[in-house]
Amino acid sequence: MAAPVVDPLQSLSAALAAPPDSKEQADLLTTLRESLEARPQPIPILCTTLLKNVTGANDSLLKRWVLDLLHFAICRSPLSMEVRTNLSAQSLEALAMLLHDHNAQTVKTVIGCFGTIYPLLFRSLCSNRNYRQQWDVLNNAKSRVLEMVYAQHTPASARIAAIKFMQRVILVQTRGVTDPRLQNKNDPNLSLCPPDHPFIPVQALEAEGMKLLEAIITLFAQGLGDLRFMANNVDLLSAILNSMGNLVKLRPAFANWIVLTLSKWTPASLAGLPASNIRSVEKAVRILLYNISRHPNGQPFASQIHDAIALQNARMEKAAADEKARKFALQESNRKRQQPPSSLSEEPSDPKRPKLEHENDATTSFLATVDFTQLPASLITDLVVANLQAFTEPALLALIQAYRQSQAASAPVTAVAGPSTEIKAPTPIAPPVKLPEIDHEPTPEVEVAPIKEPVDPLKMDIDEVDLEYEPDRLNQELSGDGEMIAAVGEGAGATIQQNIALGDGEVIGGAAGVGGGLQMVDFKLPPPREFSEEDRDLLIRESVTRIWTCGSDFAESASSADLWMLLMVRLVTRLVEPPVDEATIEAEKEKMDESEGKGLVDLNFYGRQDRMRQTLCTYVMDDFHSRVRLATVWMNEEWYNDRVRSGTDPNWRPNYDIWLNQIVAAFQTHLDAKDRAFSKFLLDLPAVPTDIMSLLRDLCVDEERMSAGFSTLREFVSSRPTLRHEALRVLLELTTHEEKITRGAAINTIKRWVPDMQPMDSLIREFALKLLRRLQSPRPNTERMDVDTGTTGTEDNMEDGQLPTEALIKTPYLSSTLQLPAERSQVLQHVELMFALTVKVPEFLDEIFAAYGQMHISVQEQIQGLISPLVRALGSSHGRLLTLLRTFPNGSESLALRIVTIFTDSGRPSTQLVTLVKALVSERDLDAHFLIPIIAEMDKADILRHLPRIVSMLNGTPEPNKVVRSVFSSIVTTPPQSFGTITSNVPRVRQSELFTPAELMVVLHEKEKEIGLKSTIEAIGICFSMADIYRSEILAVVMQQIVDEPVLPTLFLRTVIQAVKMYKSLVGFVSTTLLSRLITKKIWMNGPLWEGFIVCAKVIAPASFGALLQLPKEQLKDLVEKQPGLKSGLRDYVVKKAGNKARTAGYLDIFGEDEPQDPGPGG
Repeated sequence: MAAPVVDPLQSLSAALAAPPDSKEQADLLTTLRESLEARPQPIPILCTTLLKNVTGANDSLLKRWVLDLLHFAICRSPLSMEVRTNLSAQSLEALAMLLHDHNAQTVKTVIGCFGTIYPLLFRSLCSNRNYRQQWDVLNNAKSRVLEMVYAQHTPASARIAAIKFMQRVILVQTRGVTDPRLQNKNDPNLSLCPPDHPFIPVQALEAEGMKLLEAIITLFAQGLGDLRFMANNVDLLSAILNSMGNLVKLRPAFANWIVLTLSKWTPASLAGLPASNIRSVEKAVRILLYNISRHPNGQPFASQIHDAIALQNARMEKAAADEKARKFALQESNRKRQQPPSSLSEEPSDPKRPKLEHENDATTSFLATVDFTQLPASLITDLVVANLQAFTEPALLALIQAYRQSQAASAPVTAVAGPSTEIKAPTPIAPPVKLPEIDHEPTPEVEVAPIKEPVDPLKMDIDEVDLEYEPDRLNQELSGDGEMIAAVGEGAGATIQQNIALGDGEVIGGAAGVGGGLQMVDFKLPPPREFSEEDRDLLIRESVTRIWTCGSDFAESASSADLWMLLMVRLVTRLVEPPVDEATIEAEKEKMDESEGKGLVDLNFYGRQDRMRQTLCTYVMDDFHSRVRLATVWMNEEWYNDRVRSGTDPNWRPNYDIWLNQIVAAFQTHLDAKDRAFSKFLLDLPAVPTDIMSLLRDLCVDEERMSAGFSTLREFVSSRPTLRHEALRVLLELTTHEEKITRGAAINTIKRWVPDMQPMDSLIREFALKLLRRLQSPRPNTERMDVDTGTTGTEDNMEDGQLPTEALIKTPYLSSTLQLPAERSQVLQHVELMFALTVKVPEFLDEIFAAYGQMHISVQEQIQGLISPLVRALGSSHGRLLTLLRTFPNGSESLALRIVTIFTDSGRPSTQLVTLVKALVSERDLDAHFLIPIIAEMDKADILRHLPRIVSMLNGTPEPNKVVRSVFSSIVTTPPQSFGTITSNVPRVRQSELFTPAELMVVLHEKEKEIGLKSTIEAIGICFSMADIYRSEILAVVMQQIVDEPVLPTLFLRTVIQAVKMYKSLVGFVSTTLLSRLITKKIWMNGPLWEGFIVCAKVIAPASFGALLQLPKEQLKDLVEKQPGLKSGLRDYVVKKAGNKARTAGYLDIFGEDEPQDPGPGG
């Protein structure tokens, strides 16, 4: 029953306004508590407010209610861990004060709260280093609770709670699993606390935890006898045993210690306790040992536990036997004490003299003073068994027989009354019955056959055979001839005569006469009274109403419920039959107009049927959930009745489909998604029409009620073989629904039958393959025209993996043809089922790759995007997938590349994958794109070998440029900021695997012919764009290394020009060092390099003038002819130098002017 919805503040205000500790206040607080348990969000605010008011108050109803509510909120409520932690922190000081309360129940509740508060706050304080005061309060409270375990005047309930708290402290102050992946978030322990915590002493807490563990085990192993105030307290031992179970589960390191303690334990410390208490502790120990042996942490100690349990069983059996003997001895002692002294002094009497009556009187007088209700049930059982064992078997049988005779003689005989005769029981004539002697055999007794009590037919157990529909047989039995009735009557009369007879043929007064008057030979039932149409309907309605009104009284057992439901249903479905003979039809016609015929008679009959069935339908739908069983019985009866009636009457109108649709239509309007009654009703139907399947399909599409539809279809497939194919067809079609949530629910439903459940598995696989093949491109029309007309449409003329057009799957949610270019949602409708099944059936990967090559390019692009979840689910170490990557068919290269890329997107590829891709590239001459995902995992030799293929992809478009840039970033290590400025002996990171920036630039120049000049120029441009890596000092190193090469690359001077344009600081290095080295290498001998030299000289002029003057005159003249703009600058530079006049004149001659004349004395 749902908790009442109340306003917490109003309810609390009303409770506070009520008289304290009154029934009114108790009722208000109880209602508020029920509401808060259902909706606990306001609890923290209420508890923090009320706790301050009740902390120092005396014991009261409100105080107990607040503490119980706080205990619920912290320990058992569904509030989040963060909310419970905050509530614990806010209530900490108040609860610490309540530990000193005088009320034992209050202290027990507070200790129970601390059992959860201590782990919660410990977890919080491990990460918060500023709450020193909170830790001090918590630590003091812990010490106070632990003291109560050993304090002499601690109440028993508080001591038990303190022992449970001790177990939680042990769990917190010991170390759990060190592996962070296996740590349980609900198990806070010392592993969570950093060793340098400012106020939580980790080592001290760990030492304290081990001492507490040793103390609790010592308490159990040596018993509580040393602590006299704890002695003989079985509840404390039970609390200790309960704590040991959690220790074994959460701290595997302690399992050996605990198992050893339990194995060696004996009840010696419990001497003096009642046997039942000792047996209780023994059973608790045995149960704990069994539980430990079943837990994974206890598996290593299975043999030790088995031996301990065997010893304990023997010990318990011996203790039980000893206790039984003790009780028997005690009973004998009591019996002898109660025996009169005179009887002890008398001589033994004659054993044949009957004196049982006197002994019975003495025993009865003694037993009358004993209150057996105060004795334990086990003691009474032992006493009964001991008394039975005191007699031999013949003696016991004789006593039982004598008791039966005495009871039969003293009991009055029940009178047998006839219709008008009253027969009284005569006074017994037999003498008083005495108990026979024990040594004699009992005399046989003539047993009186009991007269059977009338049986309520509604409470009889009915077999399934009795409930079968056999109206013909029933009518035949009811219309038997007079001889059968006479035979039955004679048999019944004889039985009555025999049952009434008593003793030596005597008959109770007048019984023979009554029996002789019951002559049924000529008896015939009177004809039934004829009812009108209205009377018939009224009679049926009253009967049905009476049955269902009393149905709750009859439904105490399953058989009774079946009986009254079957009775009600058959009253509605079978009692009224249409007239079939001509005489009846004529009689009906006479009651109506002459123009009306048999059709009106049938109409009248069907109308009567419909009225009765509508009454039953209304009753069922008023409370369908509790009457679903009645609806099921009704529908099964209608279905069977239709089969029987239609076999004898071709004009019979079936009722099953009509009223099933009525029930379904009435119920589906308020169907709940979590309601299983509707599903159970449909599962128990004998037949499911097509309309019901359509209804279930509609339910599956409805987001709010889809769970009811899918669960019913699932049960149809699993439990109803006759409906399996139809229900599975609906589910399979729903896997192609355009809505993702519906499609996902259908896939999750059918995925459970793959790959182990037949025939569902094969049907699902076939459907998924046909869906995949719908995505394949059809053959061109020209090919179809070439096919011979005699073989058109056969599978031999179809391409591999394709199906004939008529064989392609069709569902209500897929278009007849695939629209190109394909959209993502359209392709997903076809492949989501296949991808979901591939996780369980890896063989589908072959089908995916085989069909991929025959798909349109737009479909392939969508497949590449949709396959990512499947590939990640399989993993890079999946054997089938790796094998397929090695042997994928032609045409599926882009899919294989996509899979390799997916494996490397989220992490480093495995060594196995790197080796596979390298082998693929070398064996199958694949595109360089396959190398990009694994390039960073190769060594330098492999990178150097494959780098030209990667760089050659550059064609001036953005996409390849982006790919190559990512490759360069993955294979080049970033130089330190101090590179080129100071000397450093720090080794470069991964130097054996990665390239330095200078090495990459040099390789690009060296491989320019293999790569291609255009692609190399673009690659060098990418390097220059990575300014954080290719700084000026890096470029200087590159130029220095290249200029030392015997053969200079064609693009070298182009790179130099680009460098000096980017970094002006390199002009001095180029003008003083680089150009001079190039002149010494006779740069003019290489035409393209010479052209680059000239352009470089112009770019860095006038800094290059000093190096240019080192050129031979012919090359200098060629330079100024190609770059006339340098003449004036060079001429000015030469004039300013004013060195060797002859040399200067030669330069000026090259630059186009004569040497200037010195002025004369008069000039």
